Amino acid sequence: MAEYKTKLDLRIFDDTTTQTTLLPALSPEMKIYYERELIEMAEGKLVHDQFGDKYPIPRGGGKQIEFRKYAPLDKALVPLDEGVTPKGGNLRVTAIIAEISQYGDWTRLSDMLELTAIDNNILQATKLHGSQAGRTLDTITREILNGGTQVQYAPKIVGGVETEVLSRGALNQNCKLTPDLFFRAAAELETMNAETIDDSYVAIIHPLAAYDLMRNEEWINVHQYAQPENIYKGEIGMIGNVRFVRTSEAKVFQNDTCPGGATNSTGRYGVFSTLVLGARAYGVTEVEGGGLEVIVKQKGYGEDPLSQRSSVGWKATKTAERLVEEYMIRIESLSAYSDRVFPK
Repeated sequence: MAEYKTKLDLRIFDDTTTQTTLLPALSPEMKIYYERELIEMAEGKLVHDQFGDKYPIPRGGGKQIEFRKYAPLDKALVPLDEGVTPKGGNLRVTAIIAEISQYGDWTRLSDMLELTAIDNNILQATKLHGSQAGRTLDTITREILNGGTQVQYAPKIVGGVETEVLSRGALNQNCKLTPDLFFRAAAELETMNAETIDDSYVAIIHPLAAYDLMRNEEWINVHQYAQPENIYKGEIGMIGNVRFVRTSEAKVFQNDTCPGGATNSTGRYGVFSTLVLGARAYGVTEVEGGGLEVIVKQKGYGEDPLSQRSSVGWKATKTAERLVEEYMIRIESLSAYSDRVFPK
């Protein structure tokens, strides 16, 4: 029997603009399936959106969104005159206008790999874009929150002696997170009358920063105090009145030079940001509805006379805004793992 061999040009897998698909036709049911897949993948990454007030994006509502915050009423310390109706006061509301921007990305897929590939490339592309969309939208909110003005720095602790740190550049590897920082942050939020989120304040923390806290005797694991239905996405434990949500997408400020005069092999240090939040500290646009949309186009769509190309992509309108600076505190610290180069 004759043996036939076929050459496969593997360079088609390296093309930066076109990849292939296993989807000869796209039914409405498949469109719904891929849309659900992408949105579910995206929402799983949106930890920083989890605790903000939600403002939906209406269709035809323009490119700006209005966030509103109400000032507390002054104390009524003047006694009432008998039988006399007091003058009364007015509500004070402040509108914060933010511009919505559109984000998105896409991947073009050719028909050729359909004949050779093992994987369902449309599905894989949808999952990858879902992850990309979630990380992108989460980072937009994260960067806005990390621009807050209320900052605490982990103190230097050497031989049990604590020294106050007043700037990011003065941090070194002796400046790690301690339970006292979060007791202090909670006290500051309570002083500003920031309400709790459910029954506590919430801290968003990087896994490598959480490592320093989780070995402390003050730490309580989440399964010791919360029922599964009441656990936040990413929640790992609590200290005092602060519940911790862990995410690798937490902000890491990458210093170009080692702070505090320290040295290491990379010549730089990552400074971890841990956000401690009260209720109504910030607002975000909704992801669903007018927010996140998946676009899957089948072969032959548009200018494709030989039905060679299909595509998978997403787009979303997004913004966030800090509403009450006093209701959020950023704690900056280092850890034993700060000498890495961290992604943006």
